[in-house]
Amino acid sequence: MRELRSSAFWRAVLAEFLGSLLYTLLGLGASLRWAPGPPNVLGAALAFGLAQATLLQTLGHVSGGHVNPAITLALVMASQLSLLRALGYLLAQLLGALAGAGVLYGVTPAPVRGTLGLSALHPGVGLGQGTVVELLLTAQFILCVLASVDERHDGRPGSTALPVGFSLALGHLFGVK
Repeated sequence: MRELRSSAFWRAVLAEFLGSLLYTLLGLGASLRWAPGPPNVLGAALAFGLAQATLLQTLGHVSGGHVNPAITLALVMASQLSLLRALGYLLAQLLGALAGAGVLYGVTPAPVRGTLGLSALHPGVGLGQGTVVELLLTAQFILCVLASVDERHDGRPGSTALPVGFSLALGHLFGVK
């Protein structure tokens, strides 16, 4: 409970809120169909990957730059994050994502809004198939995150932000069509 009285804890929670807001705003904003024609899957995948990498690089020293509840939960399960801190992060991520979607809704013209980037299963893909694909893509993303932030990994070259961002973009390219 001492952690709740720490200014570092609240800075980290605020960083997760801000990171989730920006991640949602930028990723979903790039997913919208601003111009006529087919959706730009590559642009959306790069936007999500670059947003994740940028936010990890900029907020990583404050909160770890999780931005994504899957990362927070994985780090709790790997005993790298306290349960209290994880609960603060998860609440901040949820509220930040809602705020980001709200800002996007407010600044996007009605004809462009559509479903505001809401993803849906392809008509030929069943719920079970979609769930398995989502689980596999989340697993590859989380494995990349865990490998990138593991301090015991001596051969880790450079930044953790790039592989994490690339991993997220890869998942989007595979799973979003």
